[in-house]
Amino acid sequence: MSSSYETLHGHATPEGTKKYVQRAASQGRPQAHFKTFDGLHLSSIGMGTYLGQPTQEDDLAVENAVYQSVKSGAVNVIDTAINYRAMKSEKSIGKALLRLVKDGVISRDQVFISTKNGYITNDGDYPNVDVMEYIHRMYIQTKVITADDISSSYNVMNPNYLAKCIDKSLMNMHLSTIDLVYIHNAFESWNQDVSRQQFMEMLAKAFEVYEKYRSENKIRYYGMATWTCFRVPPGSHEYLSLEQAIRIAESVGGKSHGFRFIQLPYNLAYSEALLLRNQSVGSANNLTILEAAAKLHVGVFTSIPLFQGRLLGAQVPDYAGISEPVGKLVQIIRSSPSVIAPLIGQKKPEHIEENLKVANVPPLSDKEFKEVVRVLTSQQL
Repeated sequence: MSSSYETLHGHATPEGTKKYVQRAASQGRPQAHFKTFDGLHLSSIGMGTYLGQPTQEDDLAVENAVYQSVKSGAVNVIDTAINYRAMKSEKSIGKALLRLVKDGVISRDQVFISTKNGYITNDGDYPNVDVMEYIHRMYIQTKVITADDISSSYNVMNPNYLAKCIDKSLMNMHLSTIDLVYIHNAFESWNQDVSRQQFMEMLAKAFEVYEKYRSENKIRYYGMATWTCFRVPPGSHEYLSLEQAIRIAESVGGKSHGFRFIQLPYNLAYSEALLLRNQSVGSANNLTILEAAAKLHVGVFTSIPLFQGRLLGAQVPDYAGISEPVGKLVQIIRSSPSVIAPLIGQKKPEHIEENLKVANVPPLSDKEFKEVVRVLTSQQL
């Protein structure tokens, strides 16, 4: 490692994130734009970094978008995954964070950084080495994993692999501590290949890795980033009980375990988080995943609020004084109970400006929210 490699020490803290809110308020952002979870003050819009090519042009675009979003006072939640743009999204975030700290815009303790691991990936800085060759050279030849550890969906839950991913993510982002690490689409990637019982055993081993890294202060929290498992009926082969996943975390990490967050798709096309009653917690049945998360003290981040742009053409009636297409799609999500923030992918300066406009208004009140849901979905909450 060259002597010029720099590490940003620390992690998001209640004091640091409060400082971010105070600065945002001085820039005219409403205090209500921030949600409090486990003492942290987190923006009700987060930035996602999934889309784009592993090109230098997109590297710079993502770096500048992170810089601009955080500097704006609207976003102190940044989400990524080690496989996004073949590690290059993480590297762009690292560069942006170094710049933000160097320029005195923020300190490390003001921003909440999450990543995900599990999917196989190559390193976009070596474009001639494709994914399978990279995995073979780095992990199979070196006996970190065997070929059997890779699921039919190219996901790996072998603890050795997950540990290597965290080490690499820390380095990619120049961090001493990652605020949140998710296991990435694990159940979706394995439920065709192993029994439910086997999967739960694999999940426990993954959580053991995360708890070990927590004890070393290299990660603060962990969770599950999901696609379908929390959005299908209980009888479905793809269904997972959040309570059961939390019980596994308790069996590994005790009552003070670090499983505190989930991520799932939620938008006007995928409304199951709000409307599908598919979870139970203790004796309480017929809960939505958002209600179950609240009971289990789990924070929720949501993905694809704009459905990767596909919803922008949808005929959504104006509501609560908002007429911009992005605002209408995002406001209902960020106002949903238990949701800390929808994560919006953004690279172009004009998109950032448009996406962040909604940060100038508070989320809907409970009453307004119910009325909007009735108007948009014709369902009574």
